[in-house]
Amino acid sequence: MLAGALFGLGGPYIALIALALAASVFASVHHAETIAHRIGEPFGTLVLALSVTLIEVALIVALMLSGGHDTATLARDTVYAAVMIILNGIIGLSLLLGGLKHSEQQFRLDGVGASLVALAAIAVLTLVYPNYTEAAPGPYYSPSQLGFIAVVSVFVYGGFVFTQTFANRQFFLDIDATDGTGAASDPHADAPPPSNAVAAASAVLLLACLAAVVLLAKKLAPSLEVAVERLGAPQAVVGVIIAGIVLLPEGLSALRAARDNRLQTSLNLALGSALASIGLTIPAVGGLSIYLGAPLALGIDARSTVLLMLSLFVTAVALRTGRTILLHGIVLLVIFAVYVFMTVVP
Repeated sequence: MLAGALFGLGGPYIALIALALAASVFASVHHAETIAHRIGEPFGTLVLALSVTLIEVALIVALMLSGGHDTATLARDTVYAAVMIILNGIIGLSLLLGGLKHSEQQFRLDGVGASLVALAAIAVLTLVYPNYTEAAPGPYYSPSQLGFIAVVSVFVYGGFVFTQTFANRQFFLDIDATDGTGAASDPHADAPPPSNAVAAASAVLLLACLAAVVLLAKKLAPSLEVAVERLGAPQAVVGVIIAGIVLLPEGLSALRAARDNRLQTSLNLALGSALASIGLTIPAVGGLSIYLGAPLALGIDARSTVLLMLSLFVTAVALRTGRTILLHGIVLLVIFAVYVFMTVVP
């Protein structure tokens, strides 16, 4: 329906822009995966998460600068959608596919626990707490509060990155499922890493693809908002669409890892993307909001708060033992279905 509305607004031109935008996103993640293969784990998943976040920030900023409708809520809707898609959609489907193929899968509880602690803290501070402050009426932070929360978010995310890459790097390495020894497994063991020249070329092409994403998003933004409005859907659907476009390539990578019994890598990709999305996107758009003097609504409503808390709770319970089963994936996917339906039909 949405594709039809977009096509009706601009014909083949809009359709071509949409296809080029999707291709640019996939190309960006492909080059990020090449770089990740070269530098190894857990740095590889970090590069992927940061690349996806840069795309997300570029899309949000492009839409905000386009001056379309309801841009004050765009960042909130997109980040909230990204967290819900990751916690319930990507992780749920990964657990479902892994459970169907391998019955039970293992991962390192310490690494996943650290990710969830950081994610829960940033999610509540950025998406829930603005509704309860007094300096500015909810769902807004005052400029000073927004600046402080932006610094706090970057600080927490920086602490997570330091933990993942240096302080406790072993917590984020795959468990070797073949011998059960807990040795780190290399997801690319069957393929030689690319050369330094190939990795450098991918870095340049990655930047070029990110620039293309920004330019294409600016062209598509007005038609996307009008198409959603024409369908009678809430403007929050725009945030879901942006998050879905950005997370699709990395979601596929996470699903492949779970299918190959590398659940730790799958969870690293998913939770790392969620942390980067909320821990870096909010500070970036918050800084832009302060600079432009534009309002930035961050607090989600009561219905969304309930679903967010439920998602964090169920994910934490499902991943509390270091082992997962099929049922965990089914329950998370049910919550995801409720989220999507209630977004379209609030």
